[in-house]
Amino acid sequence: MGGLAPLLLVLIALGGCGQTRSGSVGPLAPGVDRTAEAVDGLTVGNRLMEAGEFELARRAYLRKAAESGLTPEVLTALGTASLRLGRLGQAEDLFRKAVAADSEYVPARNNLGVVLMETGHVAEAHLQFKAAFAADSGQSDDIRTNLTRALSKLDAETYTDPENESFALERRGNGSYRLVPPG
Repeated sequence: MGGLAPLLLVLIALGGCGQTRSGSVGPLAPGVDRTAEAVDGLTVGNRLMEAGEFELARRAYLRKAAESGLTPEVLTALGTASLRLGRLGQAEDLFRKAVAADSEYVPARNNLGVVLMETGHVAEAHLQFKAAFAADSGQSDDIRTNLTRALSKLDAETYTDPENESFALERRGNGSYRLVPPG
């Protein structure tokens, strides 16, 4: 116990090295600017998605949902994180809620189409890509590509074995994805 007493004295002495009444900061307690504006949860989540930290991104999106509610943008972000985590059922539910909240929100429709393609619901995926393409006024090459692939797969579905064909996801800007054929 003899060695513990000096350690306790040091810790007690250092306890006073933090922030003083005047607001200055000691060397062991760096200050936090509590007046600065926090970074938006969607921005944090998007950065984490780019870094491949999908679970942390999902948590950032949940914090944003707690602040501003489950907007179509937040639902789509949560769905995108779920998609990247391999939780296709959860992602589909979130994208469907986003589409129900705003049927013109293009990323939600596009990403719902991606999930539907991945789960083998090609006909419904085609309808979602078609609606996204219309809502986007045909401006997005990625949505056009997804629509074309869904249509070609829909046409060829009777001639190919869908179990042997799989598409990969490629992340695009704004939390949307496009389908990339194998190979």
